[in-house]
Amino acid sequence: MVLNYLRRYWLPLSAGMLLTGLFALHAVHLIDLPFVRQMEYLAYDLRLQLTMPRDVDHRLAIVDVDERSLAAGGRWPWPRDHLAGLVDNLFDHYRVAVVGFDMVFAEADEDRVLQRLEPLLRGFDDSQAVELRQVLDPLRDEAFASSLRERDTVLGYYFSHDPTQLQGTGQLPDPMLPAEIAGALGIEPIEGFGYGANLPVLQQAARAGGFFDNVLSDDDGVFRRAPVLQSHRGALYDSLALAIASAFLDEPLQIGQENEWLFLGSRGIPLDEQFAALIPYRGGQGSFPYLSAIDVLRKAVPVESLEGRIVIVGTTAPGLYDLRNTPVQKVYPGVEIHANIVSGILDGRFLQQPHYTVAIEVMVLLLVGVLLTVLMPALSPVLAATSSLLTLLAVTVINVYLWIEQALVVPLAGSALLVLALFVSNMSYGFLTEARTKRNLTRRFGQYIPPELVSEMAANPDSYSLHGERRELTVLFSDVRGFTGIAEKLDPVELSGLMNELLTAMTRVIHDHRGTIDKYMGDAIMAFWGAPIQDPEHATKAVTAALEMQRTLSGLRTKFVRLGWPDIQMGIGINTGPMNVGNMGSEFRMAYTVLGDAVNLGSRLEGLSKQYGVGIVVSESTSAAAEGVLFRELDLVRVKGRDSPLHIFEPLGLDNTLTARQVHQLAAYNDALAAYRAGGWERADELFAELVVEQAETPLLALYRSRISYFRENPPPDGWDGVFTHVTK
Repeated sequence: MVLNYLRRYWLPLSAGMLLTGLFALHAVHLIDLPFVRQMEYLAYDLRLQLTMPRDVDHRLAIVDVDERSLAAGGRWPWPRDHLAGLVDNLFDHYRVAVVGFDMVFAEADEDRVLQRLEPLLRGFDDSQAVELRQVLDPLRDEAFASSLRERDTVLGYYFSHDPTQLQGTGQLPDPMLPAEIAGALGIEPIEGFGYGANLPVLQQAARAGGFFDNVLSDDDGVFRRAPVLQSHRGALYDSLALAIASAFLDEPLQIGQENEWLFLGSRGIPLDEQFAALIPYRGGQGSFPYLSAIDVLRKAVPVESLEGRIVIVGTTAPGLYDLRNTPVQKVYPGVEIHANIVSGILDGRFLQQPHYTVAIEVMVLLLVGVLLTVLMPALSPVLAATSSLLTLLAVTVINVYLWIEQALVVPLAGSALLVLALFVSNMSYGFLTEARTKRNLTRRFGQYIPPELVSEMAANPDSYSLHGERRELTVLFSDVRGFTGIAEKLDPVELSGLMNELLTAMTRVIHDHRGTIDKYMGDAIMAFWGAPIQDPEHATKAVTAALEMQRTLSGLRTKFVRLGWPDIQMGIGINTGPMNVGNMGSEFRMAYTVLGDAVNLGSRLEGLSKQYGVGIVVSESTSAAAEGVLFRELDLVRVKGRDSPLHIFEPLGLDNTLTARQVHQLAAYNDALAAYRAGGWERADELFAELVVEQAETPLLALYRSRISYFRENPPPDGWDGVFTHVTK
């Protein structure tokens, strides 16, 4: 029995094992499946967004050097005495706990006092001027340093990660671990080569310093992790967020066993192999209070809004804004990333992804892969779908439980995608023959008819052919009026957008009414009903499609006007009659199309729609064949290329949708038309005038009143049959 099972289903079994092996190899990083990796990022982001606290942490505050601050305090960088005043206010007036700077002060202050003294310095000789500058230049940096000294202040700096850039500016703070101790740990954090640090006078005055650079964006450019420690010349340096939290808690830092944890007192931070941590986002921008730096400098902020808090000084001003792409927001201020890490340290709220999560993922993949690979080939489509759904649900529930209850990040996308891949693989195998039949029909007819009709044809594919035949069909032509003028008013991009919107909407309506698209001719559409699938209601469907096309255009017109595009009108002509249908063309290009005199008449009718001021004109054969539709006769005409007269009509709508007033107006119009045909000009003019009063002037009523006025002066010959001859298309 087992051998028979293997022999019967060897193809789906082999495909299932191959898929399981590929996903397992990806999990252990022996191969890379970029799509799986990208989906894992999305799965991580979704779980994070669903489980974030989404509240405001008032233990921290961000003092923002915003645009208003720059407008009031001058361009950046501010004079150091401004910054000294800011720090003094924060500690002396607001009594904050810690102040950290998400910025670096690598250059001496630009002394504007010296600029004002420059004319006086010209009176000194060169050596005296240089000496005076050397005396005055550092005074304002010293003022800033004095405000930092003996206070819990943390300055920011950055490392360069280009191995060719080994130079550093400024002074680094003391490392967390010197090179001789860090080397004994056997760790390999991110290596910083050069650096941009603060002036020695400032760094020596501050309690600590921390790096704020982060090179750990993922392949999609999103920052999900941040380095907590970096290495420089063998020594370990802590991040700005870690240095701020350490200054606030005043507890020692210690690396745990196997280098997977960093402890700040009793608070643990889980680390990966690069000594980075997953950023514990609280929510989108605004998860921490923002205060304008100029308001703090002017003491315009209530004391209680800052008292006892951790303050991070950063900037959101244009040109200075540090923007990051994060899982919670595409444009996110970098200063809030530091605040999130500090908040996470205070709460002990970190997700962890230790090395053994790889083993968990591989076990899940093998269990799910082998189970579904063996079971699904013998299951019906419904049972296969049910088993796949239940397996996917179980994997997701367990994964989310580990995330919420254990703060453990186990990859989810690989297992979910494997379930889906196995399901698709087995369904593809099960429906291979049916799919091949449908592909053949789609290849022949898919470019002409909607997909649902292809599905119907697949049930009896031998009944349909591309060979030419003669049938009674209904053809529809639509055309945008004044398209040349419209095209001249729009640039190519706008014109393309307008046509794409219009043709897509009209095609959707035609497909919804089971029509076949013949061709697009610039702004015009040609479609027909009754082939390749025979439909006795082809005339009715064509007319109802035309009515809906005009309703759809009305909605599009509002959108186009809002976009500044021209207000467009569309004429439609419909005719029913015998036509030749089939694949026609040359050896170079073939098309499934209709030909014949009845087709040409449909095109002529579309051209008449503008002359009568109506949106749709149909032939008498169409009006006779379309059931459930109420028509208004427009005229009795001879069109160019035909000798026999033809009654033409306008569809007003379905019988059951017209109001009593519309039915009354139609009856009054028919009376007026009958009087016109009988040559009773005064009576006809009176009846048409009453219609104008009742329903306002329309192009159609104006046309008949104009004819009546002409015939009063120039009576038609005896035996006039009421036919109007059109000499143009």
